[in-house]
Amino acid sequence: MRIDLSGKTALVTGSTQGIGSAIAAALADAGAQVAVNGRRPEAVDTAIEGLRSAEPARDLIPAPGDVTTEEGAAAVSAALPHVDVLVNNLGIFGSAPALEISDDEWRRYFETNVLSAVRLTRSVLPGMMERRWGRVLNIASDSAIVIPAEMIHYGTSKTALLAVSRGFAKEAAGTGVTVNSVIAGPTHTGGVEDFVYELVDSALPWEEAQREFMLKFRPQSLLQRLIEPEEIANMVAYLSSPLASATTGAAVRVDGGYVDSILP
Repeated sequence: MRIDLSGKTALVTGSTQGIGSAIAAALADAGAQVAVNGRRPEAVDTAIEGLRSAEPARDLIPAPGDVTTEEGAAAVSAALPHVDVLVNNLGIFGSAPALEISDDEWRRYFETNVLSAVRLTRSVLPGMMERRWGRVLNIASDSAIVIPAEMIHYGTSKTALLAVSRGFAKEAAGTGVTVNSVIAGPTHTGGVEDFVYELVDSALPWEEAQREFMLKFRPQSLLQRLIEPEEIANMVAYLSSPLASATTGAAVRVDGGYVDSILP
């Protein structure tokens, strides 16, 4: 199976680190020109430098901007002549007692995790439909289905993202453009390491801390380990390619068997 994105331009939001960086690398390695996004231009430049140092042939361009705002999203879209593959990866998460989450915090999660994706999809989808080809991918989470008691605001925002994906897929019906969400399971990133240490003994070595976290807080995982970002990126690269032309309106799981369901 050869994934070929030559001649395609991809935009990956929140791609200066973690899952987003791994997705940017995978799409670039498949031949796409990839726009790397983050709020700060210097962070974007540093990320591109790191990605190129690993593979100099990667075609990467900077696309800085805060896509959680209308102005930032418009600036990012305007900087690119067109987008063939949009990966709405940007997201925030964190633990908080359910009864202590303020209205402002709920709004912040929806602005970042939902509305940023809506804004950019609304911006690029018409051009994709006119060209009769395009891919929109929203990075969701197992928390969209199995709402964690310690972060219901995060889980609820990701549930909304599944509905957003399905709705925009209907808007693009019959055009050759696909819209899907990727349900990522517990994944090993720097942010997740910090989150793990919020919930388990911070004095534990990382491997022990990870094991305790999975046993206590994610016991449903069939992998029984955190997923590596590259494993999420592999699925995104496939869904971004012509090979996935018949998959749309779907919520595709890369969750390590975390969600206890025989359906996707």
